[in-house]
Amino acid sequence: MSNSNDSKEFGTINSAPLLDVGRGNAPLKAEIMELFSEIYDSGWFVGGPQVKQLEQSVAQAAGAKYAVGCASGSDALLVALMALDIKAGDRVICPSFTFFATASAISRLGADPVFVDIDPVTFNLDPEQVKLAITPKTKAIIPVHLFGQCAEMDPIMELAKRYNLRVVEDCAQSIGATYNRRGSGGIGDVGCFSFYPTKNLGGMGDGGIMTTNDPDIADRLRLFANHGMKPRYYHQVIGINSRLDAMQAAVLNVKMKHMQQYGSDRQQNAGNYLRLMTRYGIQNMVAAPGIENEGHVWNQYTIRITDGKRDEVRQLLADRNIGSEIYYPIPLHQQECFKGLGYAKGSLPHTEAAAAEVLSLPIFPELTFAEQQYVVQSLADIVSQQHKVRRAA
Repeated sequence: MSNSNDSKEFGTINSAPLLDVGRGNAPLKAEIMELFSEIYDSGWFVGGPQVKQLEQSVAQAAGAKYAVGCASGSDALLVALMALDIKAGDRVICPSFTFFATASAISRLGADPVFVDIDPVTFNLDPEQVKLAITPKTKAIIPVHLFGQCAEMDPIMELAKRYNLRVVEDCAQSIGATYNRRGSGGIGDVGCFSFYPTKNLGGMGDGGIMTTNDPDIADRLRLFANHGMKPRYYHQVIGINSRLDAMQAAVLNVKMKHMQQYGSDRQQNAGNYLRLMTRYGIQNMVAAPGIENEGHVWNQYTIRITDGKRDEVRQLLADRNIGSEIYYPIPLHQQECFKGLGYAKGSLPHTEAAAAEVLSLPIFPELTFAEQQYVVQSLADIVSQQHKVRRAA
Protein backbone atom coordinates (compact mmCIF):
# COMPACT_ATOMS: atom_id res chain seq x y z
CA MET A 1 0.00 0.00 0.00
CA SER A 2 1.18 3.57 -0.60
CA ASN A 3 2.57 5.47 2.35
CA SER A 4 3.24 9.20 2.41
CA ASN A 5 5.87 8.58 5.10
CA ASP A 6 7.78 6.05 3.00
CA SER A 7 11.22 5.62 4.55
CA LYS A 8 13.04 4.98 1.27
CA GLU A 9 15.42 7.74 0.25
CA PHE A 10 14.36 9.37 -3.00
CA GLY A 11 17.87 8.86 -4.39
CA THR A 12 17.42 5.08 -4.41
CA ILE A 13 14.41 5.31 -6.74
CA ASN A 14 15.09 5.45 -10.47
CA SER A 15 11.87 4.07 -11.93
CA ALA A 16 8.10 4.06 -11.52
CA PRO A 17 5.91 1.68 -13.51
CA LEU A 18 2.55 2.80 -14.84
CA LEU A 19 1.06 -0.41 -13.44
CA ASP A 20 2.32 -3.31 -11.38
CA VAL A 21 -0.37 -5.97 -11.35
CA GLY A 22 1.97 -8.50 -9.76
CA ARG A 23 2.70 -6.21 -6.82
CA GLY A 24 -0.99 -6.10 -5.99
CA ASN A 25 -1.67 -9.79 -6.58
CA ALA A 26 1.30 -11.22 -4.66
CA PRO A 27 -0.11 -10.86 -1.11
CA LEU A 28 -3.31 -12.62 -2.16
CA LYS A 29 -1.74 -15.58 -3.93
CA ALA A 30 -2.19 -18.22 -1.25
CA GLU A 31 -5.85 -17.39 -0.67
CA ILE A 32 -6.60 -17.32 -4.40
CA MET A 33 -4.78 -20.59 -5.04
CA GLU A 34 -6.72 -22.31 -2.28
CA LEU A 35 -9.98 -21.25 -3.94
CA PHE A 36 -8.70 -22.39 -7.33
CA SER A 37 -8.04 -25.80 -5.85
CA GLU A 38 -11.57 -26.00 -4.43
CA ILE A 39 -13.10 -25.03 -7.77
CA TYR A 40 -10.86 -27.49 -9.59
CA ASP A 41 -12.07 -30.31 -7.37
CA SER A 42 -15.71 -29.26 -7.61
CA GLY A 43 -15.72 -29.15 -11.41
CA TRP A 44 -18.07 -26.13 -11.30
CA PHE A 45 -16.19 -23.79 -13.62
CA VAL A 46 -18.96 -21.57 -15.02
CA GLY A 47 -21.36 -19.83 -12.65
CA GLY A 48 -21.85 -21.40 -9.25
CA PRO A 49 -21.36 -20.13 -5.68
CA GLN A 50 -18.37 -17.91 -6.43
CA VAL A 51 -20.25 -16.06 -9.16
CA LYS A 52 -23.34 -15.65 -6.99
CA GLN A 53 -21.22 -14.27 -4.16
CA LEU A 54 -19.58 -11.76 -6.48
CA GLU A 55 -22.91 -10.68 -7.94
CA GLN A 56 -24.22 -9.97 -4.44
CA SER A 57 -21.09 -8.04 -3.44
CA VAL A 58 -21.00 -5.88 -6.57
CA ALA A 59 -24.73 -5.14 -6.33
CA GLN A 60 -24.21 -3.99 -2.77
CA ALA A 61 -21.21 -1.83 -3.72
CA ALA A 62 -23.23 -0.20 -6.51
CA GLY A 63 -26.30 0.30 -4.38
CA ALA A 64 -28.26 -1.84 -6.81
CA LYS A 65 -30.72 -4.65 -6.14
CA TYR A 66 -29.46 -7.05 -8.79
CA ALA A 67 -26.22 -8.00 -10.55
CA VAL A 68 -25.60 -10.38 -13.43
CA GLY A 69 -22.13 -11.67 -14.28
CA CYS A 70 -20.87 -11.79 -17.85
CA ALA A 71 -17.67 -12.45 -19.76
CA SER A 72 -16.29 -8.89 -20.10
CA GLY A 73 -17.04 -5.23 -19.71
CA SER A 74 -17.54 -4.99 -23.46
CA ASP A 75 -20.15 -7.75 -23.32
CA ALA A 76 -21.82 -5.99 -20.39
CA LEU A 77 -22.48 -2.95 -22.59
CA LEU A 78 -23.69 -5.07 -25.50
CA VAL A 79 -26.00 -7.24 -23.39
CA ALA A 80 -27.37 -4.18 -21.60
CA LEU A 81 -28.36 -2.56 -24.89
CA MET A 82 -29.85 -5.82 -26.14
CA ALA A 83 -31.89 -6.19 -22.94
CA LEU A 84 -33.15 -2.61 -23.34
CA ASP A 85 -34.28 -3.38 -26.90
CA ILE A 86 -31.88 -1.04 -28.70
CA LYS A 87 -32.06 -1.94 -32.37
CA ALA A 88 -31.12 -0.88 -35.89
CA GLY A 89 -31.90 2.75 -36.64
CA ASP A 90 -31.96 3.84 -33.00
CA ARG A 91 -29.63 6.59 -31.81
CA VAL A 92 -27.60 6.29 -28.61
CA ILE A 93 -25.75 9.29 -27.16
CA CYS A 94 -22.27 8.68 -25.76
CA PRO A 95 -18.92 10.43 -25.43
CA SER A 96 -16.22 10.19 -28.08
CA PHE A 97 -13.52 10.47 -25.41
CA THR A 98 -13.75 6.90 -24.12
CA PHE A 99 -12.60 3.36 -24.84
CA PHE A 100 -13.85 1.82 -28.08
CA ALA A 101 -16.24 -0.64 -26.39
CA THR A 102 -18.65 2.13 -25.40
CA ALA A 103 -19.54 2.87 -29.01
CA SER A 104 -18.89 -0.53 -30.58
CA ALA A 105 -21.71 -2.06 -28.53
CA ILE A 106 -24.09 0.45 -30.11
CA SER A 107 -22.89 -0.18 -33.65
CA ARG A 108 -23.02 -3.97 -33.30
CA LEU A 109 -26.79 -3.71 -32.89
CA GLY A 110 -27.15 -1.55 -36.01
CA ALA A 111 -27.87 1.54 -33.93
CA ASP A 112 -26.01 4.83 -34.41
CA PRO A 113 -23.64 6.23 -31.79
CA VAL A 114 -24.18 9.96 -31.39
CA PHE A 115 -20.96 11.47 -30.06
CA VAL A 116 -21.19 14.57 -27.89
CA ASP A 117 -18.53 16.72 -26.29
CA ILE A 118 -17.13 16.47 -22.79
CA ASP A 119 -16.71 18.79 -19.86
CA PRO A 120 -13.03 19.85 -20.20
CA VAL A 121 -12.45 19.59 -16.44
CA THR A 122 -13.95 16.19 -15.65
CA PHE A 123 -13.58 14.61 -19.13
CA ASN A 124 -17.13 13.28 -18.73
CA LEU A 125 -20.26 13.90 -20.82
CA ASP A 126 -21.47 17.49 -20.81
CA PRO A 127 -25.23 17.30 -20.02
CA GLU A 128 -25.90 20.46 -22.02
CA GLN A 129 -24.41 18.84 -25.10
CA VAL A 130 -26.45 15.70 -24.43
CA LYS A 131 -29.63 17.79 -24.39
CA LEU A 132 -28.78 19.36 -27.76
CA ALA A 133 -28.20 15.92 -29.32
CA ILE A 134 -31.58 14.39 -28.45
CA THR A 135 -33.90 13.69 -31.38
CA PRO A 136 -37.04 11.56 -31.81
CA LYS A 137 -34.77 8.64 -32.79
CA THR A 138 -32.74 8.85 -29.59
CA LYS A 139 -33.39 5.84 -27.36
CA ALA A 140 -30.58 5.83 -24.79
CA ILE A 141 -27.63 7.64 -23.22
CA ILE A 142 -24.36 6.00 -22.16
CA PRO A 143 -22.54 8.23 -19.67
CA VAL A 144 -19.00 6.98 -19.05
CA HIS A 145 -17.60 7.46 -15.56
CA LEU A 146 -14.16 8.12 -16.97
CA PHE A 147 -10.94 7.64 -15.00
CA GLY A 148 -12.93 6.75 -11.84
CA GLN A 149 -15.11 9.89 -11.55
CA CYS A 150 -18.86 9.69 -12.04
CA ALA A 151 -20.48 11.73 -14.77
CA GLU A 152 -23.05 14.38 -13.81
CA MET A 153 -25.85 11.90 -13.40
CA ASP A 154 -28.62 14.10 -11.98
CA PRO A 155 -29.06 16.25 -15.11
CA ILE A 156 -28.56 13.19 -17.32
CA MET A 157 -31.26 11.25 -15.47
CA GLU A 158 -33.55 14.29 -15.65
CA LEU A 159 -33.13 14.39 -19.44
CA ALA A 160 -33.75 10.64 -19.64
CA LYS A 161 -36.97 10.99 -17.69
CA ARG A 162 -38.14 13.96 -19.75
CA TYR A 163 -37.52 12.28 -23.11
CA ASN A 164 -38.24 8.68 -22.08
CA LEU A 165 -34.68 7.48 -22.65
CA ARG A 166 -32.76 4.56 -21.17
CA VAL A 167 -29.48 5.18 -19.32
CA VAL A 168 -26.63 2.67 -19.38
CA GLU A 169 -23.77 3.61 -17.08
CA ASP A 170 -20.34 2.64 -18.39
CA CYS A 171 -18.68 1.84 -15.06
CA ALA A 172 -15.64 0.03 -16.46
CA GLN A 173 -13.30 2.41 -14.59
CA SER A 174 -15.46 3.38 -11.64
CA ILE A 175 -16.28 0.48 -9.34
CA GLY A 176 -16.64 1.90 -5.84
CA ALA A 177 -17.09 5.49 -7.07
CA THR A 178 -20.03 7.53 -5.83
CA TYR A 179 -22.14 10.42 -7.09
CA ASN A 180 -24.03 12.37 -4.45
CA ARG A 181 -23.59 9.34 -2.17
CA ARG A 182 -25.07 6.94 -4.73
CA GLY A 183 -22.93 4.17 -6.12
CA SER A 184 -21.63 4.03 -9.65
CA GLY A 185 -23.85 1.51 -11.45
CA GLY A 186 -26.85 2.03 -9.22
CA ILE A 187 -28.27 5.19 -10.78
CA GLY A 188 -29.20 4.42 -14.41
CA ASP A 189 -31.20 1.55 -15.85
CA VAL A 190 -28.08 -0.67 -16.08
CA GLY A 191 -24.52 -0.33 -14.82
CA CYS A 192 -21.75 -2.10 -16.78
CA PHE A 193 -18.50 -3.07 -15.07
CA SER A 194 -15.22 -4.50 -16.34
CA PHE A 195 -12.83 -6.71 -14.39
CA TYR A 196 -9.93 -6.48 -16.83
CA PRO A 197 -6.70 -7.01 -14.85
CA THR A 198 -5.73 -3.31 -14.82
CA LYS A 199 -9.03 -2.06 -13.40
CA ASN A 200 -9.50 -0.96 -9.80
CA LEU A 201 -10.99 -4.40 -9.21
CA GLY A 202 -9.08 -6.54 -11.67
CA GLY A 203 -9.29 -10.25 -12.33
CA MET A 204 -6.80 -12.59 -13.99
CA GLY A 205 -8.39 -12.33 -17.40
CA ASP A 206 -11.59 -10.88 -18.79
CA GLY A 207 -14.80 -10.58 -16.81
CA GLY A 208 -17.71 -8.23 -16.34
CA ILE A 209 -20.95 -7.65 -14.50
CA MET A 210 -24.19 -5.72 -14.99
CA THR A 211 -26.22 -4.08 -12.23
CA THR A 212 -29.81 -2.84 -12.13
CA ASN A 213 -32.63 -2.01 -9.73
CA ASP A 214 -35.33 -3.36 -12.04
CA PRO A 215 -36.19 -7.08 -11.65
CA ASP A 216 -37.51 -7.33 -15.21
CA ILE A 217 -34.33 -5.84 -16.63
CA ALA A 218 -32.28 -8.20 -14.44
CA ASP A 219 -34.15 -11.17 -15.93
CA ARG A 220 -33.55 -9.89 -19.46
CA LEU A 221 -29.85 -9.32 -18.79
CA ARG A 222 -29.47 -12.90 -17.63
CA LEU A 223 -31.53 -14.15 -20.57
CA PHE A 224 -29.54 -12.31 -23.25
CA ALA A 225 -26.20 -13.27 -21.66
CA ASN A 226 -27.13 -16.97 -21.84
CA HIS A 227 -28.10 -17.51 -25.48
CA GLY A 228 -31.61 -16.17 -24.85
CA MET A 229 -32.28 -19.54 -23.23
CA LYS A 230 -34.97 -20.11 -20.59
CA PRO A 231 -35.60 -22.84 -19.67
CA ARG A 232 -32.66 -24.87 -20.90
CA TYR A 233 -32.72 -25.47 -24.68
CA TYR A 234 -35.75 -23.19 -25.11
CA HIS A 235 -34.76 -19.89 -26.72
CA GLN A 236 -37.07 -16.91 -26.36
CA VAL A 237 -34.71 -14.42 -27.99
CA ILE A 238 -31.37 -14.48 -29.81
CA GLY A 239 -28.82 -13.83 -27.11
CA ILE A 240 -25.07 -14.38 -26.85
CA ASN A 241 -22.80 -16.60 -24.79
CA SER A 242 -21.40 -14.30 -22.11
CA ARG A 243 -21.01 -15.93 -18.73
CA LEU A 244 -18.57 -15.25 -15.90
CA ASP A 245 -16.41 -18.22 -14.96
CA ALA A 246 -15.90 -19.32 -11.39
CA MET A 247 -12.10 -18.90 -11.38
CA GLN A 248 -12.39 -15.19 -12.23
CA ALA A 249 -15.17 -14.73 -9.69
CA ALA A 250 -13.01 -16.34 -7.00
CA VAL A 251 -10.15 -13.91 -7.66
CA LEU A 252 -12.55 -10.99 -7.54
CA ASN A 253 -14.21 -12.20 -4.34
CA VAL A 254 -10.83 -12.19 -2.63
CA LYS A 255 -10.09 -8.69 -3.91
CA MET A 256 -13.55 -7.35 -3.02
CA LYS A 257 -12.55 -7.59 0.63
CA HIS A 258 -9.79 -5.05 -0.06
CA MET A 259 -11.61 -2.81 -2.53
CA GLN A 260 -12.29 0.00 -0.06
CA GLN A 261 -8.62 0.07 0.90
CA TYR A 262 -7.58 0.07 -2.77
CA GLY A 263 -9.79 3.09 -3.32
CA SER A 264 -8.41 4.89 -0.26
CA ASP A 265 -4.85 4.26 -1.42
CA ARG A 266 -5.61 5.65 -4.88
CA GLN A 267 -7.21 8.72 -3.30
CA GLN A 268 -4.15 9.18 -1.10
CA ASN A 269 -1.88 8.89 -4.11
CA ALA A 270 -3.93 11.52 -5.96
CA GLY A 271 -3.57 13.86 -2.99
CA ASN A 272 0.15 13.17 -2.87
CA TYR A 273 0.52 14.14 -6.51
CA LEU A 274 -1.19 17.48 -6.05
CA ARG A 275 0.88 18.31 -2.96
CA LEU A 276 4.10 17.26 -4.65
CA MET A 277 3.34 19.28 -7.77
CA THR A 278 2.73 22.29 -5.56
CA ARG A 279 5.96 21.64 -3.67
CA TYR A 280 7.94 21.44 -6.91
CA GLY A 281 6.18 24.49 -8.34
CA ILE A 282 4.61 22.88 -11.40
CA GLN A 283 0.94 22.92 -10.43
CA ASN A 284 0.42 25.79 -12.91
CA MET A 285 2.67 24.33 -15.61
CA VAL A 286 0.57 21.17 -16.01
CA ALA A 287 -3.17 21.04 -15.68
CA ALA A 288 -3.48 18.59 -12.80
CA PRO A 289 -6.92 17.32 -11.74
CA GLY A 290 -8.34 18.51 -8.45
CA ILE A 291 -9.20 16.16 -5.60
CA GLU A 292 -12.36 17.82 -4.31
CA ASN A 293 -14.60 14.94 -5.42
CA GLU A 294 -14.52 12.45 -2.56
CA GLY A 295 -16.39 9.92 -4.71
CA HIS A 296 -13.53 9.72 -7.25
CA VAL A 297 -11.69 6.36 -7.19
CA TRP A 298 -8.85 7.35 -9.55
CA ASN A 299 -8.60 4.55 -12.05
CA GLN A 300 -6.28 6.99 -13.80
CA TYR A 301 -4.45 10.14 -12.67
CA THR A 302 -4.54 12.25 -15.79
CA ILE A 303 -2.77 15.57 -16.27
CA ARG A 304 -2.81 17.84 -19.31
CA ILE A 305 0.27 19.11 -21.13
CA THR A 306 -1.27 22.08 -22.92
CA ASP A 307 1.62 23.48 -24.96
CA GLY A 308 1.82 20.82 -27.66
CA LYS A 309 4.67 19.03 -25.89
CA ARG A 310 2.72 16.10 -24.48
CA ASP A 311 4.40 13.40 -26.59
CA GLU A 312 7.82 14.87 -25.90
CA VAL A 313 7.15 14.92 -22.16
CA ARG A 314 6.01 11.32 -22.28
CA GLN A 315 9.19 10.22 -24.04
CA LEU A 316 11.38 12.10 -21.58
CA LEU A 317 9.55 10.40 -18.70
CA ALA A 318 10.11 7.04 -20.39
CA ASP A 319 13.83 7.89 -20.65
CA ARG A 320 13.75 8.09 -16.84
CA ASN A 321 11.97 4.70 -16.57
CA ILE A 322 8.65 6.28 -15.67
CA GLY A 323 5.55 4.66 -17.12
CA SER A 324 2.72 6.74 -18.53
CA GLU A 325 -0.11 6.27 -21.00
CA ILE A 326 -2.39 8.29 -23.24
CA TYR A 327 -6.06 7.55 -22.63
CA TYR A 328 -7.10 8.19 -25.45
CA PRO A 329 -4.99 9.49 -28.35
CA ILE A 330 -7.68 9.35 -31.05
CA PRO A 331 -11.29 10.20 -30.17
CA LEU A 332 -13.87 7.74 -31.41
CA HIS A 333 -15.50 10.22 -33.79
CA GLN A 334 -12.14 10.43 -35.62
CA GLN A 335 -11.58 6.67 -35.82
CA GLU A 336 -11.56 5.14 -39.29
CA CYS A 337 -14.43 2.77 -38.51
CA PHE A 338 -16.73 5.66 -37.60
CA LYS A 339 -15.75 7.85 -40.53
CA GLY A 340 -19.14 7.26 -42.16
CA LEU A 341 -20.90 9.09 -39.32
CA GLY A 342 -19.64 12.35 -40.80
CA TYR A 343 -17.99 14.10 -37.87
CA ALA A 344 -15.69 16.86 -39.12
CA LYS A 345 -12.46 17.90 -37.46
CA GLY A 346 -13.28 20.45 -34.79
CA SER A 347 -16.83 19.18 -34.27
CA LEU A 348 -16.06 18.13 -30.67
CA PRO A 349 -13.42 20.71 -29.62
CA HIS A 350 -13.03 19.78 -25.95
CA THR A 351 -12.73 16.09 -26.83
CA GLU A 352 -10.12 16.76 -29.51
CA ALA A 353 -8.12 19.04 -27.22
CA ALA A 354 -8.11 16.43 -24.46
CA ALA A 355 -6.92 13.71 -26.83
CA ALA A 356 -3.96 15.92 -27.79
CA GLU A 357 -3.04 16.89 -24.24
CA VAL A 358 -3.80 14.16 -21.69
CA LEU A 359 -1.16 12.02 -20.03
CA SER A 360 -1.85 9.50 -17.27
CA LEU A 361 0.71 8.92 -14.51
CA PRO A 362 1.10 5.89 -12.19
CA ILE A 363 -1.67 5.78 -9.56
CA PHE A 364 -2.02 2.08 -8.59
CA PRO A 365 -2.60 1.38 -4.86
CA GLU A 366 0.82 -0.11 -4.12
CA LEU A 367 2.73 2.84 -5.61
CA THR A 368 5.12 4.21 -2.99
CA PHE A 369 5.50 7.83 -2.01
CA ALA A 370 9.16 7.68 -3.06
CA GLU A 371 8.10 6.55 -6.54
CA GLN A 372 5.59 9.39 -6.74
CA GLN A 373 8.25 11.84 -5.66
CA TYR A 374 10.51 10.56 -8.42
CA VAL A 375 7.70 10.97 -10.95
CA VAL A 376 6.92 14.55 -9.93
CA GLN A 377 10.53 15.70 -9.62
CA SER A 378 11.25 14.23 -13.05
CA LEU A 379 8.16 15.92 -14.46
CA ALA A 380 9.23 19.20 -12.84
CA ASP A 381 12.70 18.94 -14.37
CA ILE A 382 11.23 18.27 -17.81
CA VAL A 383 8.56 20.96 -17.93
CA SER A 384 10.76 23.57 -16.23
CA GLN A 385 13.47 23.01 -18.82
CA GLN A 386 10.89 23.35 -21.59
CA HIS A 387 9.74 26.67 -20.14
CA LYS A 388 13.33 27.91 -19.99
CA VAL A 389 13.84 26.96 -23.64
CA ARG A 390 10.67 28.80 -24.67
CA ARG A 391 11.63 31.95 -22.71
CA ALA A 392 15.11 31.89 -24.26
CA ALA A 393 13.60 31.60 -27.73
